[in-house]
Amino acid sequence: MTPISHPGGDSSRQLLRHTLATLAYRAGKTVRDAPESFAAFSTGEKGRTPAHILAHMGDLFDWALSIAKGKQEWNNSTPLPWSREAERFFKTLQAFDDYLASDAPLAASPEKLFQGPVADALTHTGQLAILRRMAGCPMRGENYFRAEIVAGRAGQDQAAPVQEF
Repeated sequence: MTPISHPGGDSSRQLLRHTLATLAYRAGKTVRDAPESFAAFSTGEKGRTPAHILAHMGDLFDWALSIAKGKQEWNNSTPLPWSREAERFFKTLQAFDDYLASDAPLAASPEKLFQGPVADALTHTGQLAILRRMAGCPMRGENYFRAEIVAGRAGQDQAAPVQEF
């Protein structure tokens, strides 16, 4: 696959990296301090459990990295225990961000990478937040505009909240 040259690609790539940092911050909030029992929570519908959603989110970033490198591959992972699955998710997210931070060419545009795996993961982060409320272990709301989110900070260690409510 031929790398895509894109006008303004640098700014698109930087915005994508900031989006990943935002996702890391928000997803971190949804997984942090959730009890291990949350992983198996079910609404009784045919939807995924939180563990399956988080495993899927890790798969999304393995897929995103493979797309960026021009070797698109998909894998359906079996969920790990909650804390290990959270570690895996952040590891895959950080690996994708590290690739974007490098000078390596992208085999797909930042916009395409956003509209597929990244947007999907943002949706799933919201699902996890809703499921936490339904499971009786909600997290505190926050003014995310004020949060300390920095491109490159895509791992599990995130800044403390600035303004929760």
